[in-house]
Amino acid sequence: MITDSLKNASLYYSVNPRFERAFAWLASVDTAAIEPGKYEIDGKEIFASVVDKELKKPEDAKLEVHDKYIDIQIIVRGEETFGWSERCACTEPKADFDSEKDIQFFLDKPQTCYTLRAGQFTILFPEDAHAPMIGEGTVKKVILKIKA
Repeated sequence: MITDSLKNASLYYSVNPRFERAFAWLASVDTAAIEPGKYEIDGKEIFASVVDKELKKPEDAKLEVHDKYIDIQIIVRGEETFGWSERCACTEPKADFDSEKDIQFFLDKPQTCYTLRAGQFTILFPEDAHAPMIGEGTVKKVILKIKA
């Protein structure tokens, strides 16, 4: 798991060969004006989802993991808290892994929490169990999905 400010995005281009293209797409759009929905960037290799949603209470946010994709979640408006745990520490699956949707949820409590504000991002790898969308009010964010 990585957290940082968008002004430092270029520091992470070497982590994955698709990161530079994903961040370049992000820089090319007006994130304040972009409508919620799914945006293709490079087929199934890189795509984005824009969401503008109500946040949840901590007890309502479940840890989730992905096998095929790395998430880069960028806060556009508002403030969002994420729960985090090592995937290998999750022992209470809510259901089996859904390979079609590339997701599995867990009932375990997060090991730690962190909060991001507008202009900040988090990178979540398949090893990272994360519980997003925690807080009060609403958040607008871009979720870049990068093939791992």
